[in-house]
Amino acid sequence: MADPATDPASLEKEFLAAIENASTLSELEEVRLAALGKKGRVSELLKSLGGMTAEERQEQGPIINGLKQTLSQALDHRKSSLEIEALNIRLAAETEDVTLPVQPRALSDGRLHPISQVTEEIVTIFADMGFSVAEGPDVETDFHNFTALNIPESHPARQMHDTFYFEENEDGERLLLRTHTSPVQIRTMEAGEPPFRFIAPGRTYRCDSDQTHTPMFHQVEGLVIDKDTHLGHLKWVLETFLSAFFEVDGVGLRLRPSYFPFTEPSMEVDVQCARAGNEIRIGEGTDWMEILGCGMVHPNVLTNVGIDPEVYQGFAFGMGIDRLAMLKYGMPDLRAFFDADLRWLRHYGFSALNVPTLQRGLSVDEGI
Repeated sequence: MADPATDPASLEKEFLAAIENASTLSELEEVRLAALGKKGRVSELLKSLGGMTAEERQEQGPIINGLKQTLSQALDHRKSSLEIEALNIRLAAETEDVTLPVQPRALSDGRLHPISQVTEEIVTIFADMGFSVAEGPDVETDFHNFTALNIPESHPARQMHDTFYFEENEDGERLLLRTHTSPVQIRTMEAGEPPFRFIAPGRTYRCDSDQTHTPMFHQVEGLVIDKDTHLGHLKWVLETFLSAFFEVDGVGLRLRPSYFPFTEPSMEVDVQCARAGNEIRIGEGTDWMEILGCGMVHPNVLTNVGIDPEVYQGFAFGMGIDRLAMLKYGMPDLRAFFDADLRWLRHYGFSALNVPTLQRGLSVDEGI
């Protein structure tokens, strides 16, 4: 009588029953190892062929190999069945009720700071007018922040009560936190050749703090240098920008003489507005509000960066990004911009998907 432990027919019957009774993939894997693993019972039978005679191998070889093939096919079939069952169980467990309210997620709950949003709006508008964006360091030299901009030694802006200075270097020079983004204009002109047409948004620093001033704030300045640039171009650029930014059909501007060391002539720009209580409406009414400074670039500034003022001329302008945000979106206190209050940010912030475009409008629906 054949030994059931080594009889191929007995093994086939035993392992086919075990395969059929396996209820999980792990149980099926145990059956596979017991039958076809390195030390499995069928594998041991295959190893025994080496000790048989040629006649015995000719007889037992096809039987044992047939057993291996039969068990392999049964294992594959049962594995496929168990995988389908496991998938169906998982799908049933992961079913979601689509009638439930949408849960808030990071993308919908997060908010862009108004400064980031307004900066993107400004860049979008000026890019449409052919302006590039230039950047520079926050820590500046006295030359780039003052001297190259034709600001004399006696100017109040150089005093310590207005400017954040660092300790003196070994050579006696004191670095400082830039008080405006105008040094970016100097560095960009030093590094290139005219013509120039770019804006320079960024952080600036001054010793000042009240409802409309903070020690750190944001400015954007623009510069155009070419052979035939004149005040008419400057006025058109400002009108086009303010109309697009405040999303009105047109704005009235009033240019008043002023003084800035780096421009000549220099002007303060007032924009037409209407005041109704705490509300300010740009582009309508009979009132005026100062909004920015500008002028034609002083010849000394061009000379300081190696540009011939007899050949080239241009204009520059600068405005506060924080103040533009306050005017457009009705934020009454500048200090709240930097308080890191989540309630304030949820109220005034913007969805991460609200990308400003001129085609559909800069101010987009919060629900997008």
